[in-house]
This record gives sequence, structure tokens and C-alpha cells, in this order.
Amino acid sequence: MVYRGRSGESEDLSQSSGRDIVLVHSSDIHVDDGYTARRHGGDGARGLASVLGTAAALAADAVLLAGDVFEHNRLPDPLLERAAGLLGGCGMAVVALPGNHDPLTADSVWRRCGMAEAETVSVLGLTHAEAVRLPGLELEIWGIAHLDYGDMAPLAAARPRTTRWQVAMAHGHYRGDEDANAAHRPSWLISDEEIAATGADYLALGHWNRPVRVGNGAVPAWYSGSPDLAQTVNRIRLAADGTVTVDRAEIVWA
Repeated sequence: MVYRGRSGESEDLSQSSGRDIVLVHSSDIHVDDGYTARRHGGDGARGLASVLGTAAALAADAVLLAGDVFEHNRLPDPLLERAAGLLGGCGMAVVALPGNHDPLTADSVWRRCGMAEAETVSVLGLTHAEAVRLPGLELEIWGIAHLDYGDMAPLAAARPRTTRWQVAMAHGHYRGDEDANAAHRPSWLISDEEIAATGADYLALGHWNRPVRVGNGAVPAWYSGSPDLAQTVNRIRLAADGTVTVDRAEIVWA
């Protein structure tokens, strides 16, 4: 699918990098030493390794991990050390958003084993309060991290655009125009109005296991789905002419 991006509306395109930017979006990898590990012959980080390997094969400029990279915050250090090595050694910029399974609590996996020490790894809410600028790409990526296990608004406030390209990230449940005040409803809700208010060139969503586009069309907003169930990642091309293309690429399993 091709969209006309907002980046070219009022900005001199000659000031840009002059080339297409490729992003790979995934979420809900659920690195663990339990269920995910059993699915992959005892290797609970295989999904993460495969997503990063696929992104490298696609010549991605950056990888967006939209929450629940890890199953929970009680994982053993050897597994976290391997994950940190994969993230820091993949040769690409990685921007991660903590989700409801791996929130930024005091004992969060993101605070352990050097997870965020590599210069190429950015964890929203930890290494950067809310936004990351990628040098040379005229791209800002922003999102609101889960800080605990309670309810929160993943798109509480839109961020003004300060770069040619802007990508937003959110981990939560898309509800469209359903009543947010209903007595019985899911947590971490995302509405059409909130999606449109971002004004982003792409919204990378996490929390759903299936890949699907959502929203009213004002912003290209996509869930990537979990690698195990989707068997794909989302590939986003921010083209030099201002268009945004989104498709799905099959995962090459490591």
C-alpha cells in the first residue's frame, strides 16, 4: 500500500537525505524461557534473532519493536545477556517501546544485563524520555512506554513534528470509536481520533498477535502481529518523493 506522506507538505525536500528510508516493524516477540522457548527447541530468543536477521536482509535503516519484546520481567540473566547481544550487535538502529508484559518497572528486563547500553539501541522511556532522532535520516520516532502494569493511554498526547519524517509507536488495544467509558472494556485503549491526531507518517502498533491495518485512514497505522503467528514483519519505505509504502515481508528464521 502506498500513501502520500505529510513530510513533503511544507518542507524543502532538498534538505533531506535524498534517499528512501526502510524501517522494519515487529512486536510481541515474547522472548522467554518457557512457552516461546519450547516452540523453538529451547531457544527463547529465536524470534528476536530472526526478526533482526530479517531486517538486516531487507537492508533496514532501523528496527521498531513495539512492545512485549519480552514475556515478563523475571527472565534469567543468561537469556537477557543473549538478547542484549542480539540487539546491540545487529548493525542497525533499534528503537524499542516497553509494553504491558515488559514495562519499565524497577526490575524491568530493560534495566538489566546491559540491555540498553549499546549506542544503536534506544529504549523509549529509558534511554530517551519519549522520542529518538536518527541522525542523517531526518526521522524522529516517538512513543509512550508502559511504566507499570496498570492501565495507561498509549497515545495520550500527540507530539509536534520537528523532522521531515515522523513515526509514532504505541502498545495497546485499538478500539476505534467504541465508548472509552464503558464499564467493561480492555485496557490500554487506542482510538481513531488519537491515531489521526498523531499526524505521523506511520504508526507502529503492538499488542495484537495478528498483522492488520487499523484506524480511519488518516494515518497508516498497523499492527505487525507476533512473529510466531504472523510469520512476517512490516516493512515501511519512506520514499524520497514523500510517499510511504507499507508491506509485509516473510521472516527468515534463524
